[in-house]
Amino acid sequence: MSATATVPRPASVDGRRIEAVEVPGDAAKRPLVLLHEGLGSVGLWRALPAALHEVTGRRVLAFSRFGHGRSDPPGSPRTPAFFHEEALEVLPELLPQLDASDPILVGHSDGGSIALIHAAYHPVTALALIAPHVFVEDVTVQEIRRTRELYESGGLRERMARHHDDPDAAFFGWCDVWLHPAFREWNIEADARGLTAPALLIQGADDPYGSLAQIDRIAAGVRGPVERLVVEGAGHSPHLEAPEPVLAAIAAFVARMP
Repeated sequence: MSATATVPRPASVDGRRIEAVEVPGDAAKRPLVLLHEGLGSVGLWRALPAALHEVTGRRVLAFSRFGHGRSDPPGSPRTPAFFHEEALEVLPELLPQLDASDPILVGHSDGGSIALIHAAYHPVTALALIAPHVFVEDVTVQEIRRTRELYESGGLRERMARHHDDPDAAFFGWCDVWLHPAFREWNIEADARGLTAPALLIQGADDPYGSLAQIDRIAAGVRGPVERLVVEGAGHSPHLEAPEPVLAAIAAFVARMP
């Protein structure tokens, strides 16, 4: 599927523009809605939206959160509450604009956590969560500190500037929340217990940002059916590092959904 198959989907929340795109597909089936990682954007999904359409035939939608990609900046500085704000305030206003009722949410990292919170309180058809977080681990904080050093040395900032209108807003909006002392107590396992929709949990075996305890705790806590895929040799982005098994798992999972 060529990049020309992606079409813009104008959207806004609270009067601020959100970059959103769609790969058109079968309108009779529930769409896939992609929620990106902490430093991600529409463009940084790379080939995944088109690939997901190819293996599922469904509409695939992606958007950049405020301060990411080509979306407007957030209305106020992010706080540790931003996961719940995105899940319970932004998504409910955005999804109807994208004609995405009862979606299949595909969330990566922070986007997986946001998807999980949203699905605990709002109707969804299913969830595919890639490297989600439900609590804060020491390894996560240590890796984010290393990432901040890379950003401040210049190399990472230069790369991010190719994908974000304001790379500083995108980076520090993510980094400052995760490294905030109060965030060490962040935990969404209580939210996860509200999930009844089917969930596919995917994680790289060598993820430097989190251990397999993350998906273990999700599987133990939710009330809906759970499937797991641990991708050997993959890190924090198995959908980019080992796309074949990830695409196959998602395709088989959503084939059973309306």
